[in-house]
Amino acid sequence: MARGYTLKTTSTQVEAPERIKYRSELNGEQYAVVTAGAGPILVLAGAGSGKTRALTYRVARLIEKGVSPQSIILLTFTNKAAREMTGRVEALIPGAGRRILSGTFHHAANVILRESAEALGYRPNYSIMDGEDVRDLMSAAIAANRADTGRERFPQADVLAAMVSFAINTQQTLEQVIERKYPYFWNPREAIIQTARTFVARKAEMNLMDFDDLLLNLKALLRDHPETGGLYADRFQHVLVDEYQDLNRLQSDIVDLLAAKHRNLTVVGDDCQSIYSFRGADFNHIMDFPQRYPDAKVFRLEVNFRSTPQILAVANAAIARNQRQFKKELRAVREPGALPALVSLSSGDMQARFVAQRVLELRDEGVPLDGMAVLYRAHSHALELQLELSRRGIPYLVRSGVRFFEQAHIKDVLAFLRIVYNPLEELSWLRVLRLYSGVGNMAAKRLWEALSAAGAPMDHLFDPAVESAVNKRAREGWGRCRLLLRELNQPELRRAPGTSITRILDEGYRAFAEGKFQNTSARLDDIRQLADFASRFASVDDFLAELALIQSISAEDVAAGKEPDEMLTLSSVHQAKGLEWRAVFVIHLADGRFPSANSLATVEGEEEERRLFYVAVTRAKDELYLTWPIMHQGRDYELIQMKPSRFITEVLDAQPPDHPLVETWEVTQSIEEESGAGQLPGGPPPLLE
Repeated sequence: MARGYTLKTTSTQVEAPERIKYRSELNGEQYAVVTAGAGPILVLAGAGSGKTRALTYRVARLIEKGVSPQSIILLTFTNKAAREMTGRVEALIPGAGRRILSGTFHHAANVILRESAEALGYRPNYSIMDGEDVRDLMSAAIAANRADTGRERFPQADVLAAMVSFAINTQQTLEQVIERKYPYFWNPREAIIQTARTFVARKAEMNLMDFDDLLLNLKALLRDHPETGGLYADRFQHVLVDEYQDLNRLQSDIVDLLAAKHRNLTVVGDDCQSIYSFRGADFNHIMDFPQRYPDAKVFRLEVNFRSTPQILAVANAAIARNQRQFKKELRAVREPGALPALVSLSSGDMQARFVAQRVLELRDEGVPLDGMAVLYRAHSHALELQLELSRRGIPYLVRSGVRFFEQAHIKDVLAFLRIVYNPLEELSWLRVLRLYSGVGNMAAKRLWEALSAAGAPMDHLFDPAVESAVNKRAREGWGRCRLLLRELNQPELRRAPGTSITRILDEGYRAFAEGKFQNTSARLDDIRQLADFASRFASVDDFLAELALIQSISAEDVAAGKEPDEMLTLSSVHQAKGLEWRAVFVIHLADGRFPSANSLATVEGEEEERRLFYVAVTRAKDELYLTWPIMHQGRDYELIQMKPSRFITEVLDAQPPDHPLVETWEVTQSIEEESGAGQLPGGPPPLLE
């Protein structure tokens, strides 16, 4: 007879002695986060407060306490952040970092779907589409629905793909997205929706997923297939999420589904740095976390390791005006430094000269160019500065973008003016002609050959011989093109480059941009700023001559050899989040620019702009300069007085009488006699002191 023996049930998590010295390696706020028990946790991590350290040490401690690395999922927004975090965990507990599922939402979704996509009707060897693949397949879907989409105001493939993507990530219908975000495409909405359906069907037929499908299918697996998706909710005993304030609706749903069983959810974020609503990020997810998880423990990281106390005082004063926030007060560990400088300049040109000169002075004082940054609300705000830096030979890098005059929409508009200035310039003719509906590469080439055959293209816009070179499909577009070019060639418009640019925008380019580009609003703002800038020149000829000079300087820099070791950073505030520099200039701090005019229509919009200002201020480590132009010349040559940004006014209002938060600089203008002073080799003399 066999003898019975019963195994006692024990915890699968066997605690090991702590090897990491948590108390000595963390501050008190971080230690509280790292050692918090189970259940939902919200960590409100102020700028520069060491959130990555707290998150990685929490992962390490979970593993030390017996949690299997395979039962931990750590979700980030960039692969770089994921590599940094897993690298830190690996350094703390060798061998553990590689075994946790760590990465972006898309990476984690792909790992899971490779195992279980068959439950959704996919084969395991599905392919992932890149941006070019999406554009090509969407173009094919548009062509397949040509009977419905053969109209002028229909989005091109990139724009339609962006519409579909926004709908998926915000969990709205495509019709809702068109109504709220793309109202100029309301009329063809049925054709747009049908084209999107064709796009989705063809992806399924070819066993393809794009990046949005990875998330959409992961949500479907977790929500609709409990026999399969439930295994992952069971497997991941601890879910940790970085940059929680940037989640969109789809990502938030995925997080909640993953944490549904064990409810060991740790989210780290800063509501005061929620600035990406235009991408679909939803500020309400972090604000409503305590309501969705009533038993959540809330921790604050308020000790800042980055900036001086003076810079943090400005940041705290600025964000204090927001009504909807989790109150925090950043505290510095660094020694006191210089007061942030508040600098009003007479014009945008003078603002550019001030920044350029101060950059060179700081460089002489030991701050390298790559230790400085100029931040702005929109890339068009750097127009005068890019010109000034080029004149002075100061090398600069535009983060996540190209230089202002190298952008496609700016080159499009300038091509019209170049035709007026030099009617024999073939490249500008071809670029302009292809902007019009029905005019493809071959039609543009035939038109140019017909125009140039006569030797004076602008004199033959209405020549029957040219008309005969146009096929039926291109005839309407060519008709509108020649009418606009004839208008631009009139003497009164040749003497008004700003007005000319406005006419280009109003007579067709706005509609073209809406169908062509995803970020139409920003590009149209760029063109309006270009029109204002051009208005200071007496003629189209003078304006283009100035641009040619700047571009020739840039070309000389390229021809000289390799890129310089140091480059000044120019960046929109959105692109600067997560970065830091020793000295930061925040420019064009005028109401209507920063905050933007459109944002002021709602309280929510204004508060997001204030958060954007807070992000800009907290990028600075040692020195901060807040600047704005007092006067602005409009495209009709009128001088417009600019009001300082309300964010500046709010900081000034918050100053105690005996404790200033900023130092006001009074800038005077003078001409230095010494040629070449205050510049890098090859630049002109300075204009400020």
